[in-house]
Amino acid sequence: MRILSNMRAELAYVLINPYTISKSRTGGVLGRIIAWTQLDLVGARMFGPGKELVEAYAQLVEADPGLRPDEAVNLSRYVRRAYAPASDGRRRRVMMLVFAGEGAVEKIRRVAGSVRHNTESARTVRDIYGDFIVDDKGEVVYIEPAIMVGESPEAAEKGLKLWAAFSESDGGMIENTVDLPRGQPPEKTLVLIKPDNFREPSVRPGSIIDIFSGSGLRIICAKVHRMSVAEAMQFYAPVRDVLEKRLRDGVKQRAAVCLQQEFGLRVAGDVAQRISEVLTPVYAEWQFNQIVHFMTGVWPADCAAERRREPGKERCLALVYAGKSAVNVIRDILGPTDPKSARPGSVRRQFGRDVMVNAAHASDSPARAQQEMEIIRVAEDTIRSLVERAYGPVV
Repeated sequence: MRILSNMRAELAYVLINPYTISKSRTGGVLGRIIAWTQLDLVGARMFGPGKELVEAYAQLVEADPGLRPDEAVNLSRYVRRAYAPASDGRRRRVMMLVFAGEGAVEKIRRVAGSVRHNTESARTVRDIYGDFIVDDKGEVVYIEPAIMVGESPEAAEKGLKLWAAFSESDGGMIENTVDLPRGQPPEKTLVLIKPDNFREPSVRPGSIIDIFSGSGLRIICAKVHRMSVAEAMQFYAPVRDVLEKRLRDGVKQRAAVCLQQEFGLRVAGDVAQRISEVLTPVYAEWQFNQIVHFMTGVWPADCAAERRREPGKERCLALVYAGKSAVNVIRDILGPTDPKSARPGSVRRQFGRDVMVNAAHASDSPARAQQEMEIIRVAEDTIRSLVERAYGPVV
């Protein structure tokens, strides 16, 4: 993660509008922005803006020097209408994405596109996902800009500071949302878009989210997370418990083959069994360390105990999906651990390579989902710390 690695790097934000999220266009937006800008995704958070945040942001939009006066008026009106809580108090979901890199604001502005919708091309996010309808007199009838961005460095900084100030109160796990049924709380499950999808800028993370969008579930929480060694060891502890059992027979067979090939020895079954009893725990521990290294970028044995809680070198995107039978629905779309065994069209069949580099993780039960969300603190506010590192204290 190269966040603010030099003085020319800057932060920029994208707000995915409630309508865009409700139409399951989040993945398409995210994938295009990453691929087209080549910027680093360094932050993500779901908001359910309250009236105070909505009004404050509408006023910022009105004053954005990067917008024409008529655009500023139309967009501020849009924010007041589309972002505000429903009449019954339930919130509308807005996803904030924070990007870092040289010239980030200008790159985001170009990819976002104009609010004056161009129907003759599909070169920007707003061209593809937005609408700007005028009547015969040129008066605006309807506007849906798909996303909101800071149109200038000044506006981007003010917008980031504003949303950071409300990040704790209005952001996190947005369960009281207008597009989830009332009554019994829906089932929740955790999805991790794994580090291999962020090794280089591409549409992969967004494409994976696009496939999950076929679930009909709702994303109610989002976080860019760098898993520590301690977190990874706790997160994958259940895997560690079953590795020895799963590997024992394979180690026994491979050890017998290896001894015959390398030394010309044919070993009896009881000898191979004794060899397996020695090698299997060592091999299982090595496999477990491989998983931790893949998720964190740090080899556990090389990490001092006092540093195991530090954020790792790799990043993943954590998403919480909510809805009926969320755990089973997501795992069916994801596919089995081995991509070769996954059905065509599943996430792991399309984007996975092997049992470890298999694109994404999903919880296997509601109880385990809750445990995993607690381990990585999925609702934790990381937006404020990002903004404060870039601009100083947020009031």
